[in-house]
Amino acid sequence: MKKLLSLLLMSLLGCPALKASSPATISFENDVLPVMTRAGCMLGSCHAKADGQNGFQLSIFSFNPDSDYREIVYDARGRRIFPASPDQSLLLLKATNAVPHEGEKRFEKDSEFYKVLRQWIAEGAPRRIPGEPEPTGITISPDKLFFKKNETKAIQVTVSYSDGTTRDVTHLSEFTSNDAAFAKVDHDGNITAGSVPGENSIIVRYIEQVAAVRVVIPPDKLLPPETYTVLPRNNRIDELAYARFEELGLFPSDPSRDDEYLRRATLDVLGRLPSIRETRAFLADTSPDKRAKLADRLLSPTHRFDYADFWATKWGDLLRPNTQRVGVKPVYLLDQWIREKFRDNTTWDVFVTELLTASGSTHEYGPVAVIRDKREAADMAEFIAQLFLGVRLNCAKCHHHPSEKWSQDDYYSMASFFGSMKRKGQGISAPISGEPEYWWFEPGGKVTHPVSGAVMTPRPPDTPDFTEMDPDADPRAVFATWITTKENPFFARAMVNRIWAELFGKGLVDPVDDFRDSNPPANAPLLEWLAKDFAEHGFDQKHTIRLILNSRLYQQSSEPNEHNVGDKRNFSRSYRRRLPGEVLLDSISLITGQPEKLTGLPADARAMQQWNHLLPSDFLDAFGRPDSSAAPPCERETGGSVVQALHLMNSDNLQKKLSGKSPWLDELAKKPGAEAIDEIYLRLFSRMPSENEKQIGSAHLATAVAGAPVRPLLEDLVWSLLNSAEFVLNH
Repeated sequence: MKKLLSLLLMSLLGCPALKASSPATISFENDVLPVMTRAGCMLGSCHAKADGQNGFQLSIFSFNPDSDYREIVYDARGRRIFPASPDQSLLLLKATNAVPHEGEKRFEKDSEFYKVLRQWIAEGAPRRIPGEPEPTGITISPDKLFFKKNETKAIQVTVSYSDGTTRDVTHLSEFTSNDAAFAKVDHDGNITAGSVPGENSIIVRYIEQVAAVRVVIPPDKLLPPETYTVLPRNNRIDELAYARFEELGLFPSDPSRDDEYLRRATLDVLGRLPSIRETRAFLADTSPDKRAKLADRLLSPTHRFDYADFWATKWGDLLRPNTQRVGVKPVYLLDQWIREKFRDNTTWDVFVTELLTASGSTHEYGPVAVIRDKREAADMAEFIAQLFLGVRLNCAKCHHHPSEKWSQDDYYSMASFFGSMKRKGQGISAPISGEPEYWWFEPGGKVTHPVSGAVMTPRPPDTPDFTEMDPDADPRAVFATWITTKENPFFARAMVNRIWAELFGKGLVDPVDDFRDSNPPANAPLLEWLAKDFAEHGFDQKHTIRLILNSRLYQQSSEPNEHNVGDKRNFSRSYRRRLPGEVLLDSISLITGQPEKLTGLPADARAMQQWNHLLPSDFLDAFGRPDSSAAPPCERETGGSVVQALHLMNSDNLQKKLSGKSPWLDELAKKPGAEAIDEIYLRLFSRMPSENEKQIGSAHLATAVAGAPVRPLLEDLVWSLLNSAEFVLNH
């Protein structure tokens, strides 16, 4: 009797050390946690929410097994498990609703889940089994499925372990559809396609392992293969794009007209409209390689200042801190440094290395402003990962990433690359006259894990074989070297994806900085080839831009056909895009001959040259420039709005520009009406007007009263065209 009472007491006091009659066979991490996760106990809506549920708190997606084990076995005096009588364990009674449970019944008493948990408890609830393997990854079979409409197919999930063994864990995995209307998935991995052709992904998670399976629903009738073989292929981009189109039953739009290509390419590379002289010369050129020659000309040193200002504006959004946080001078110096790098066509490996290893005074060297802004090692690591690796690590700061493989170990190991920075001087600068701050590397800094308290060793994400570095070396330089190697699995892909997004309106991975298994690229082979080519050509941005400009894919029309009218993801047609605010404002100023008066800049400066979003401009605010108080990186809102339309139609500033001194409009007023109309269309749209447009323009100019000046009528015509979709969009 005493022995029985002793055993009962040990169980009640939470002692899992009861000796099982045979060696333990159920693993806490490989068996118990997957069961509880699959049953829904580890979700943010249940026991994994911030404060747990009814005093029982687990980690979301079981990212912290040690904490989960303590909660299950020891918390509340061990009341949740009863090794002496496993069926009486509260953990099982609640889950089967034998004892009232707010989460209701999670599984049946005769289920496999019940048997696993019961056996683990009966074996003494061990934390670990000696020599138990660790999961190293999961594979999905098949990893790509083609469906007929409304068809159902099953997938199998297999986990690989560190000892080389594998196991079917389909019944323990979680399945999530990226678009349930396109394809839905049940708890057993059975995928049911919808009725709309296209492609999307099903996300599979097993413990910390995440993978995705591609789901393709082709149209009812695919086009014959020979339909694609006759298409012109300007380079490898077209070959890989056509292979994708054939798979999805898409057919590319017709090639764009010469005037469309000229306007599109000039806006995309230089951020400005072609001049009338450039337009006339290009349209008159009859050589078959005129488009290739245009790409070379746009990317030549002749246009390096326009090129630099345009691309520096894009990267200013991503790098530029708020002047009220770091001071005016550091932000100005950073802006000038970025422009200088683009003027010199500095390759991205050099750009990134200089940025990451910056040291010195914030009043002398621009890149130090970035370090001053991202003062904490963790913030800097998160920032760099998002910009140059395309990885959003921010979720892993507090817990395992909910839809990726990134853990807190990954987060703080990367942060430790920036943990040895020292500083002196004024920390937060006054907006105008703040003092400089000095930053430098000094060995001895450390970053600790917030849960375990362990001192983290610098290690890039997803690189288990990373060589331990010299303790006296600047970790930032080591990190920069790792990032910019040709073999890096992240950098080249992230950078070409950003370039692609600027030229096509969206990335092959969208959003551009959200690479993860659960957000696969629209065309993975194309992305991989572009990344490899980018690395092999020394991370030269102009090389990749030239490659894209010369592809037929980039040169296709924005007019859809019957086979691609619904395509918004695979680039089977050119997607129309609103011009950035600075480009639009500079274009209006150029057309009217009236420079915009920008605070803090010379009288003839362009909006593309502004270096600080705090400079006032109602126009730029209306057309989507980032909030000046937002922390970088800032991605702009590129859609249209009622505010934008009303601003263009009713802006007093626009009216003043149109009615002000303008040599161009004055000269137009002296020309015959038909000639003036031709020149207006050439200047605004890089094309000649259609017959209908000529008739409308001529009828408008014919309303002039005899002897009255014709210029006001020309102003009205230009105003109406500035408000057209054709002008404010790049297509």
